[in-house]
Amino acid sequence: MADKNLLLYFTDGCHLCDDAVRLLQQTNTPYSKVDIIHDQRLVDLYGYSIPVIEDKNGNTINWPFSLQELNDFIHIHTQ
Repeated sequence: MADKNLLLYFTDGCHLCDDAVRLLQQTNTPYSKVDIIHDQRLVDLYGYSIPVIEDKNGNTINWPFSLQELNDFIHIHTQ
């Protein structure tokens, strides 16, 4: 995952994914984006649940989540 703490699984044209990006930006936490459309395994896993955020240990938070829920996830899983 390089130097990023989180991965955001998304795809272009997903308005919920855009909402998740806005929430992530508010946390000031480094993250990388992975477009699931380029990997059939990811489409199978997340096609109906994106946006999904994953930490470096494989813990995930699935949409819908609030800014507070995201902050709690980040605090617990990126320390």
